[in-house]
Amino acid sequence: MRATNESVALARHINAFLNEYVPSQKTRSAHTLKAYSDALSLYIGFLETEKGINSGNLNGDCFCAANVEDWLVWLMESRSCGPETCNNRLASLRAFLKYLGGRDVSYLHLSQAASRIERKKVYAKKVTGMSKKAVSALLEAPDSSTKAGRRDIALMVVMYSTAARIDEILSMKVEQLHLDADKPNITVIGKRGKIRTLYLLPKATAHLRAYIKDSHEATPNPSSFVFYSRNTGPTGKMSQNAVNKQLRKHAQTARAVCGEVPADIHAHQLRHAKSSHWLEDGMNIVQISFLLGHVQLQTTMVYLDITTEQEAKALATLEDENDKSAPKKWRSADGNLSAYCGVRTMKK
Repeated sequence: MRATNESVALARHINAFLNEYVPSQKTRSAHTLKAYSDALSLYIGFLETEKGINSGNLNGDCFCAANVEDWLVWLMESRSCGPETCNNRLASLRAFLKYLGGRDVSYLHLSQAASRIERKKVYAKKVTGMSKKAVSALLEAPDSSTKAGRRDIALMVVMYSTAARIDEILSMKVEQLHLDADKPNITVIGKRGKIRTLYLLPKATAHLRAYIKDSHEATPNPSSFVFYSRNTGPTGKMSQNAVNKQLRKHAQTARAVCGEVPADIHAHQLRHAKSSHWLEDGMNIVQISFLLGHVQLQTTMVYLDITTEQEAKALATLEDENDKSAPKKWRSADGNLSAYCGVRTMKK
């Protein structure tokens, strides 16, 4: 069937959204770009296989709220997608419809209708933490006599000491290392291109220095990735799958010394571990939120689920120490953290 003018225009909008707008205006993360592409691919595939839509009858009505709701049901029933995945897919489709309405006002109602579709209910997952003993055992697991072992030690020490996101560390280039500064630090680029400076302790600085000397040229190329793939060399960054594979390998070794090390460990657990250890050591939750690069303080609260008995003491640092008459809400009998923070109690 011959394509109509409207279907051609919609196809062009989809292409421009994925290949021009999202990379330049929304995100540079390869994973996030893939998420947008996957969502639209699934929706177009749904229209074609379930609704009989083709290039001849593709039009704005294909993106109506009723079709979007049917798509969400299809994702859950036919593709076994969980509620969280469905919500992510819906968010990506909403972003496209908002873009579409901004480019052509005749489609604005589609974005408004999609924004009223309720998200699937998702239950909070409890974060699996790691004790300081477990982290210590993990960091001692790699074989320091091998080049790969020394790389893994440096990588894990930097990941744990800074609590940076794994993609922030793997995307880091040599020019983002400032090891000779008065206060050695690294610069990471987080979500939405936000830049953070993370200061390094002497141990992390020493491991990074040794690794750079061991794995890079005498005069490292500033544009080289710090932690790079063996297949591509310094021009290609190490993959997250490769990191997680190495972590699980070292976890097996570490478990012989400390049974608390998770066998199915993944990179993000080191970030969780460090944040919880900061809290245990009495660091203010606002400071932790800043170091983690969280925009919303409530996002950081998930890390409270994995603290020890020192949680109350650490949270107490948020109170005005000069106001002794103020009731200590964190000592309330029911231990309601939501009341303490002035937010609604999360439904369980």
